[in-house]
Amino acid sequence: MNVGVAHSEVNPNTQVMNSQGIWLAYIILVGLLHVVLLSIPFFSMPVVWTLTNVIHNLAMYVFLHSVKGTPFETPGQGKSQLLTHWEQMDYGLQFTSSRKFLSISPIVLYLLASFYTKYDAAHFNTASLLSVLLPKLPQFHRVHLFGINKY
Repeated sequence: MNVGVAHSEVNPNTQVMNSQGIWLAYIILVGLLHVVLLSIPFFSMPVVWTLTNVIHNLAMYVFLHSVKGTPFETPGQGKSQLLTHWEQMDYGLQFTSSRKFLSISPIVLYLLASFYTKYDAAHFNTASLLSVLLPKLPQFHRVHLFGINKY
């Protein structure tokens, strides 16, 4: 009998995005962020869409591609301590449904933000999109450009 063991996974980060209802919660949180930004009276519609896109992409970059390790005590003897959440997800398998969802969601948000900003280049949505899409490519799996976030 294992006393104090709360989960059966060696690393719960590998399966968290496959949990029931997590995709719906993700969409609701993005929608809630957008509604909160809409409630600020001096923001115009293009500014709100740009902020929603940029805040979403910044949070996605930090939580998926910047923070390393696990928030859990795992019996994996530190194997995941040097991996980001994206690298740990689905045991590193590419093109799973979770990875596809997390790759498509910034694209959909980018298209919505671009449409509502009338494709104005001043809202710099493309740079924000590329900052979260490039690290998701299979060619960049476990690759850290210029030594950033290597250790």
